[in-house]
Amino acid sequence: MTPLTDKKLFLFDIDGTIAVGDTLYDGSRPLLDYIHSIGGRAYYITNNSTKSNADYVAKFREIFGLETTENQFVTSGYMTLRFLQQHHAQDKIYVLGTASFIAELRSNGLTVTEEPEADAACAVVAYDSELTYQKLVRACRILSTTDVPFYGTNPDLCCPIDFGFIPDCGSICQMITASTGKAPRYLGKPNPEVVALCQADSGFTDEQTLVVGDRLYTDIACGINAGVDTCVLYTGEATPEEVAHSQYKPTYAFADVRALLDACRS
Repeated sequence: MTPLTDKKLFLFDIDGTIAVGDTLYDGSRPLLDYIHSIGGRAYYITNNSTKSNADYVAKFREIFGLETTENQFVTSGYMTLRFLQQHHAQDKIYVLGTASFIAELRSNGLTVTEEPEADAACAVVAYDSELTYQKLVRACRILSTTDVPFYGTNPDLCCPIDFGFIPDCGSICQMITASTGKAPRYLGKPNPEVVALCQADSGFTDEQTLVVGDRLYTDIACGINAGVDTCVLYTGEATPEEVAHSQYKPTYAFADVRALLDACRS
């Protein structure tokens, strides 16, 4: 465990950690100002694949009033894009996802279909806020009639929203698994490569890195898998009771982002 006062690289989950929907939590802006003042760097590691990095830059500027750059965001969609470029660059890829996610894959040179075509080499399912029953039928068709690999962008079962939670990619995949018997390989958090990418870009060490999130089996597990300190905030999914019984034990735990800021300053 490295003291919080020594941390310079902060890897934040977004939904349920520093914000919910279009509302930035109290304390988030002062914490980001603190990180800047100590010569540190903030990155945003989210399993929300509905938006591209460019979409997030626009949201942070227009909704939160925060200036960011595309390289500060590592989404499960970006991790999936990297994986597909490495392993399926020349293949036809079936994708269930938002129009933004599909457009990002295509703009990076991948051949994407939204139909269960027999020559597709793999099936990808993302968190889809534009989900329809017909999309589920298509995904079930390709997985039931072919033997292609099945990838999910992220295992999150639910996504925080202003009134509570809504189904995320993990829940969508569970419906498909229950119908087809096929289970996905997930590509976003808790994949430790998420942390490695941010460290390579920023130049900070393991001891200077802190992963901050609200979910144990993705955010905290990601940091643990990468061998860095972690911090859970109780503004999203995790509760103290869940932490007590979980295999994913955070290094630090606070009520909210304001409490984390106070601890960093002390």
